[in-house]
Amino acid sequence: MQLIDTHTHLYVDAFDTDQKEVIERAMAVGVNYFIIPAIDSSYTKRMYALEKRYPKHVSLMAGLHPCHVKENMEEELEKVFTQLNTRSFCAIGEIGIDLYWDKSFLKQQQKAFSMQIEWAKQYELPIVIHCREAFDQVFEVLHQHRSPELFGVFHCFTGTLIQAKQAIDLNFKLGIGGVVTYKNGKIDKFLHELPLEFIVLETDSPYLSPKPHRGKRNESSYLPLILDKIAECYQLSSEEVATKTTENVLQVFKTENLKIKKWLI
Repeated sequence: MQLIDTHTHLYVDAFDTDQKEVIERAMAVGVNYFIIPAIDSSYTKRMYALEKRYPKHVSLMAGLHPCHVKENMEEELEKVFTQLNTRSFCAIGEIGIDLYWDKSFLKQQQKAFSMQIEWAKQYELPIVIHCREAFDQVFEVLHQHRSPELFGVFHCFTGTLIQAKQAIDLNFKLGIGGVVTYKNGKIDKFLHELPLEFIVLETDSPYLSPKPHRGKRNESSYLPLILDKIAECYQLSSEEVATKTTENVLQVFKTENLKIKKWLI
């Protein structure tokens, strides 16, 4: 059984002391590929170093995280665009709108989101959306840019069934992580009502650890716990869910950018 963690921040300082061991533990349980979202330019060197160490197991995104949209937004976006012109990426992300911590940069977040959506269309890449306390605002921007060229993943989806169906209608898959294992996570109550073809697996490590590790540092080796819970929701075997969700990843991300086709298929 081969699994892909579609969203993990393996380059952040939470993994500074044991990054190699974390990756080895993940591979030991079948998690053999890692898709890496961007945050801002301060992490670029760390991301490139991770990719250099694990070129057959890592693919990078480019983008500006909404929580890092600040006064220097234009400078940060210019760096993202320069990267897109310089080398290949598997997606643009994570991008979107986050109103949980700070609402004062909403207009700037909307502008940054819109610009990066247009770049994704230009480069024929999926987008990976970060949405927190902002579904209405995110959907508003997506509808403004709606086209067959706009597609991707709603990362760490924690919305309602109605919002899930809206996302799917807009040509997005749902990234399901540790929240599905929480008692108050809610999404486990309706997940089975959504076709499995719209689901991909993620950890968002080092954040949002699944039970029984909730509250501790998350890591990609916990992805099978998320897989098992999703299998329970759909009343399918974990192997069936693993196969289908991996197929889903290969549909949304460019396989030539993922570098995994030979060993995974």
